[in-house]
Amino acid sequence: ALAEGRITLDELEERLTVVYAARYAADLLPPLEDLPGDAVVPVQHVAPTVPAPSDRPLVLRTGMGTLRRSGPWTVHSRIRVQSVMGSVILDFCDTAVPPVVDVSLELGAGSARLLLPDGATADVDGLVSGMGTVRSKVASTPVPGRPHFRVHGRSAMGSVTVRYRYRMAGHRF
Repeated sequence: ALAEGRITLDELEERLTVVYAARYAADLLPPLEDLPGDAVVPVQHVAPTVPAPSDRPLVLRTGMGTLRRSGPWTVHSRIRVQSVMGSVILDFCDTAVPPVVDVSLELGAGSARLLLPDGATADVDGLVSGMGTVRSKVASTPVPGRPHFRVHGRSAMGSVTVRYRYRMAGHRF
C-alpha cells in the first residue's frame, strides 16, 4: 500500500506498531480492513499446541533501534526478525550454526545485514522488496557439509544484504 501511494510512511509506521503489538487475530482487523486484497477473516481459535523448544523460532524485534547478534550466540534453525525502521545485524561467523537456518524477515523501512561464515550459502529468492534492495554476495546453491540459509519475507522500504565478512590487512569485519 505504501509503494502504491495508498498510505503515508507515518500511517505505515502506525499500522505496523499495531500489527506487531497484536496478541489476537481480532487485533489485526483494524489496521488491515481498508487495504486492498482479500478480506481479513479471523480464524476460529483452537487451543495451541506448545512446540518442542527446538521447533520454536527465535523471534527478534526492534522498532527504530539497532538489533545486533554477534560473537557466540544461540542460533536456532528458525529465526524470525521484525523491524519497523531499525537496523538488524546478524553475524553468524563466530558461533555454532545448524546445517540449515530458516530466516524470516519482516522489515518496514529498516535494513538487515546477515554475515555468514565462510563457505556458507544463502537462498534469498523468497524475499519480496517493495522499494528497497536485496543483495546477496554468496552462492545460493547448498553445498554438502556447509551451512545453508533460507532467507524469505518482506521488506517495504528497507535493504537486505547477505555476505561474508570483509577481509582487510588480516582483519575481518
